[in-house]
Amino acid sequence: MPDQKHCPDTHDRILDVAERLFMANGYEGTSMRMITSEAEVNLAAVNYHFGSKEALMREVFRRRLLWLNRERIVLLDALEAAAAGAPLKPSQVLEAFFGTLLRMGEDPALGGMVFLRLLGRTLTEPADFIRTFFAGEYAEVVERYKHALFRALPDVPQEEILWRFHFMLGSMSYALAGTDVLEIVTGYEPGDAMATDPAAARRLSARVMPFLLAGLRAPLPAPLASLSSSSAASGDSCDAPFGASSRVTPSHA
Repeated sequence: MPDQKHCPDTHDRILDVAERLFMANGYEGTSMRMITSEAEVNLAAVNYHFGSKEALMREVFRRRLLWLNRERIVLLDALEAAAAGAPLKPSQVLEAFFGTLLRMGEDPALGGMVFLRLLGRTLTEPADFIRTFFAGEYAEVVERYKHALFRALPDVPQEEILWRFHFMLGSMSYALAGTDVLEIVTGYEPGDAMATDPAAARRLSARVMPFLLAGLRAPLPAPLASLSSSSAASGDSCDAPFGASSRVTPSHA
């Protein structure tokens, strides 16, 4: 038997198994013994490649997020180059950011829906070390996309755009994590609640992407609109007026 520490596929096999088990049981619910048993390796092999359970969890995410965030930057660069200095449409920004994530669910080589379910679950119940890790991994991408949204929606206060981006991230996280809340509150039990096939990713994308865009384009609530108008009247350039009856029209999407 080859040395487990140095066997070429041991590293990736441990990651694949850990990804599935963390998705199914959560970080706290997955023991190193469970991982070593399913991966058919000993604890020494896991320690050799990763050092600790926390480090293993970080590496599970790093190998997927490396591709995801690089692809997001590449797509945004291409869109902005094609726009030749003009602002992008909000739908283009959302498609590049969230659509790229959902397309991972259709490709098992990128983790498929197993990784997306894990990401959703982790974002809804993150451990402290994962919060710090995600903050570092997402920093450049979020900064780029934040400013792309600011330019795409010049009549919406920037603070409101950040709130809506926060809501979109939360919606996506729950959508990816599964449908436990949907089943508890409504009694509805979708047949593909935790499906991990590519078709499940396509169905999820068809449902969630229009929802996210509609939320981003919704009119500003009246109390916030009046505050925005007051800020604009006082010369605050950060909050452009966006009235309660105003909408980001379909042509802006």
